[in-house]
Amino acid sequence: MIIRSAKFIKGVVGDDNILASDIPQIAFIGRSNVGKSSLINAITNSKISRTSSFPGRTKEINIFLINDAYYLVDLPGYGFARSSGLGREKIGELIDSYLFNSIYDQQKVVMIIDANIGMTKKDLLMYNELKNFNKPFIIVANKIDKMTQSEYKKKMTEIKKITKDILLIPFSAQKRKGIDSLIDIIFN
Repeated sequence: MIIRSAKFIKGVVGDDNILASDIPQIAFIGRSNVGKSSLINAITNSKISRTSSFPGRTKEINIFLINDAYYLVDLPGYGFARSSGLGREKIGELIDSYLFNSIYDQQKVVMIIDANIGMTKKDLLMYNELKNFNKPFIIVANKIDKMTQSEYKKKMTEIKKITKDILLIPFSAQKRKGIDSLIDIIFN
């Protein structure tokens, strides 16, 4: 699919009619500072999603309309330790209310992990929840450009041992690797 248009629609912090829309939704989830915004900008070939060097900046669900046909749903990052306990709890509730509420239906969930770090405890919790709720999800191993070839092979093998049959896409927004594969998978 060729992305011809991408526009920010709104940010929501709870139940909203737009989340129950008939427009197919592709959700993006990952730890804070894993590169969700950079990934969204790379696949849309735009600067639609604000990036920040400060982890945990996104505190709402940001919704983008792609080609007037799909919503990209950018969820807040999970697991940023500097957030207050209450802040982390509210973000967790926001993520859970969208991903695991039977009212909302995602065409695909894109779970983003940092390829350099691999699956953290928080990533494993999200991975298991997505599996338990039978969500149609894939895993994107982001930031592969920051690895040597031997580190890359080692980390991909480690991640694949955990994720087994879940599709794993190596990705780099900076080097534009994995973009076409990701677009083909999430929009089909």
